[in-house]
Amino acid sequence: MSARHSAPVRTGVLIIGSGFSGLGMGIALDKAGLGDYLIVEKADDIGGTWRDNTYPGCACDVPTHLYSYSFEPRSNWRRLFSEQPEIFDYLQEVADKYRLRHRIRFGEHMVRGYWAEDERRWHAFGADGQEYVARFIVSAIGALHIPSIPQFPGSSEFGGAAFHSAQWDHGADLRGKRVAVIGTGASAIQFVPEIVDEVGALTVFQRTAPWVLPRADVVFSDRFRTALRRVPGLRFALRNGIYWGAEVAAYAMTRRPDLLKTLEWFGKRHIARQIADPALRAAVTPDYRAGCKRLLGSDTYYPALADPKTTVVTDRIDHFTAGGIVTADGVEHPADVIVYGTGFHVIDSFTTLSITGRDGVDLAARWTVEGVQAHRGITVADMPNAFFLLGPNTGLGHNSVIFMIESQIHYVLDAILQVRARGAAALVPRRTAQDHFNAELQRKLGRSVWNTGGCRSWYLDEHGNNRTLWSGFTWQYWLQTRRLRPDEYEFIGPAPSVPARPTVVLENRPAQTFPTTITGS
Repeated sequence: MSARHSAPVRTGVLIIGSGFSGLGMGIALDKAGLGDYLIVEKADDIGGTWRDNTYPGCACDVPTHLYSYSFEPRSNWRRLFSEQPEIFDYLQEVADKYRLRHRIRFGEHMVRGYWAEDERRWHAFGADGQEYVARFIVSAIGALHIPSIPQFPGSSEFGGAAFHSAQWDHGADLRGKRVAVIGTGASAIQFVPEIVDEVGALTVFQRTAPWVLPRADVVFSDRFRTALRRVPGLRFALRNGIYWGAEVAAYAMTRRPDLLKTLEWFGKRHIARQIADPALRAAVTPDYRAGCKRLLGSDTYYPALADPKTTVVTDRIDHFTAGGIVTADGVEHPADVIVYGTGFHVIDSFTTLSITGRDGVDLAARWTVEGVQAHRGITVADMPNAFFLLGPNTGLGHNSVIFMIESQIHYVLDAILQVRARGAAALVPRRTAQDHFNAELQRKLGRSVWNTGGCRSWYLDEHGNNRTLWSGFTWQYWLQTRRLRPDEYEFIGPAPSVPARPTVVLENRPAQTFPTTITGS
């Protein structure tokens, strides 16, 4: 196997991924004066999910004034819910402002790593064979990066174009074509309205109807954007208003799912207003508690389903043919193009990197047996100096995940600083602390809408355990990650002798404080 370098690349902190998590981690290290880090990225540009998802209508479903770094606010967002190009541009601007590009090695797909106990270092390897040696390793690969494409009998026989929404084929001409869409999740409700006027016929295969609520998007006027920039405290107030308004939903979702009946009333009213056909209304009305699956927002999805060119099919897909899709009732639905709107392998994404920790513990094997779990969603027993951003049970069903990312980054930075301050080589969470944290978390999740709402979602693993979402308010997670509790960790040390300088020389910058706050403006 060829490698781009013959010698191992040594660095203090190895960050894998350059989306919101990876860039934010790099910025935090720089601000703390810890310039010895390297970011590796499998693609040829930064951006993560906002680089990969370019399907028509791709946009954020969280108001962008909150779905952005608290330390890098932006006054000139054009819309309340920004579209993919604007968010991608924002990340590009952040990378340029903080001079991150020279810290990133692109085209490096990491595949495995192991902890060397005698060196107290991680050895990580790219698909090209390049070796990286690091004191700390931070996984910032995210959860929405492995498309889930169901394997149907006969799929290889289909004669037309077929692609996942996250791998949109912009060369496929949809004009006048018979297009089949499989799936009705967050991506599909965005791109279906965008393509319905272009296609000749649209067949939407729905397995489970989603709850789709009205989405009051707003185009900000130039005057308002100027006011955000010039009026002291206005941008701060807007971000805080959005944040606390979103937090209200956490109470119903995690403690009182019966309160979500109000959302169901709005959802059914939304259907009644936009779909006249009684049969179609019934087909798209969910039969489970609102919030059990991801709540979606759109004012254009139901009109697209009601369009005369659209057919909604609820029968199970049986197999593909060269010219279409056959459902369990024996009906063949002709198609020239198939688009998978089937989401991602979220829980499986945690095990894509083969990691061997202390005493030869295989992390993927452990998680397969015990379920995916971590201490505070960030560190894992027997994995010294390893951190997972957007790790298990840190996703959200009601607020901005960027808030969670910043909380985790603050925690990781504190961990690194504590190791350095103690003169230790590493730290690792105690198994008792991790087990206690997860037992309490799962107890709380047991009464949440995601566990009791009567649906089957990607939030749950094969055993019905929620390994994806946080169990309460985000401010509670913020409080838990303000400072690492030393009693929950074993500090390993002192550090053995290591080469004085890394192979990759990275600049240091003056120490600053990383300003993660609940209500950062």
